[in-house]
Amino acid sequence: MPDPAKPLRVLVSEGSSTSAREAITILGLSGHHVEVCDPSPWCLSRFSRFVRKFHRCPGLRDDPVGYLAFVEQRLADGKFDVLLPTHEQGFLFARAKRRIEGRAGLALPSFASYRTAHSKAGFSRLLDRLGLPQPPTQIVTSAQQLREAVRFPAVVKTSVGTASRGIWFIRNADDLESALHDLGVDVFAHEVLVQDLIAGTTEKAQSVFCRGQMIGFHAYRQVMPGVGGGEAIKQSVRRPVVRAHLEKVGQALDWHGALSIDYIMPDDGDAPLLIDCNPRLVEPMNAYRAGVDLVGLLLLISLGATPAALPEGREGVLTRLAMQALLGCGARGGTRRDIARECVRLFANSGPYAGSTEELTPVEADWISAVPLAATAALLLAWPKSAIKLARGGFGAHLLDLKSIRTIEGLQS
Repeated sequence: MPDPAKPLRVLVSEGSSTSAREAITILGLSGHHVEVCDPSPWCLSRFSRFVRKFHRCPGLRDDPVGYLAFVEQRLADGKFDVLLPTHEQGFLFARAKRRIEGRAGLALPSFASYRTAHSKAGFSRLLDRLGLPQPPTQIVTSAQQLREAVRFPAVVKTSVGTASRGIWFIRNADDLESALHDLGVDVFAHEVLVQDLIAGTTEKAQSVFCRGQMIGFHAYRQVMPGVGGGEAIKQSVRRPVVRAHLEKVGQALDWHGALSIDYIMPDDGDAPLLIDCNPRLVEPMNAYRAGVDLVGLLLLISLGATPAALPEGREGVLTRLAMQALLGCGARGGTRRDIARECVRLFANSGPYAGSTEELTPVEADWISAVPLAATAALLLAWPKSAIKLARGGFGAHLLDLKSIRTIEGLQS
């Protein structure tokens, strides 16, 4: 087994997501050798001095079998110590874990556990079984059932979807008809969730488990929204109740690896309600800045180690994502003057950004990250309404859809 105290050679499963980009920064600051696979030659992670080599690969969504074969070829010569899934590639790797074991370290649970956490319906059923709190929820399999289940206001979710895909907020009959049109007929074969829309603040918690035992935990709240449900400014918080809930989920699934959840802190002061699960780390930099290196823990358990649990990080740590802030400004109807003002405040670290550090494009530590940030600012200044289109560009070939999920489920384990 490689010495976890020495620099490791890490293959990151994709480079398009914000989570991958932040993990790469943490890996680079820790001195590890990082290489990245991604179908896009212009993915966000290409603009980092920490990436030693980029491998252009088939897209997970369009060709999961080809993507898996490509990764296996990269691992065949044994030069990588760890394969690090940073997004939905974990679904495929969990299914094909036996084909990867022995070629590189990999921290994932059983495929059955992964599939439960990946499915919104599966996660909801698990919460019911464990007696953990969630908004009033119904699972439906037809348009008629959906009509009967909706109580305004509500949230409708497809059972599969990430990065805010497959979610509709239903406040009236027109919203419902629009959602039904978008859903179509085929999606009901894979279940749809209907939840009461709870007034409150959405927060996120992330963790690392080692064979069913939690060894790292971090939570943060949104201080300022970005675009597409993301955060522009975050603040670390302590949530012992949420920690206990997440620990119960991980133990029930005998989880091994990273596990994150979204939850609502209701405005009426009631207990937090769990609303979503991601079987991965979601943007781990706020945790890192707060003193909780969840990426480092993942490397250790990928190598077969059983590390001691990390203490909780500092509360009140502020971090920002400048690209999210600019995109959010444009998506909310901001003018060129508004976007220029945000650029100035970000550069000066003033206004709402005072006291925060950059997560996604840390120019001081990684000067090449200025390229996508500057390009985003320039495009928004020229065409503010491009914000939503730019944000949707992240929903790319590195993500799964129903067809690719069926393909992966049919693979030999």
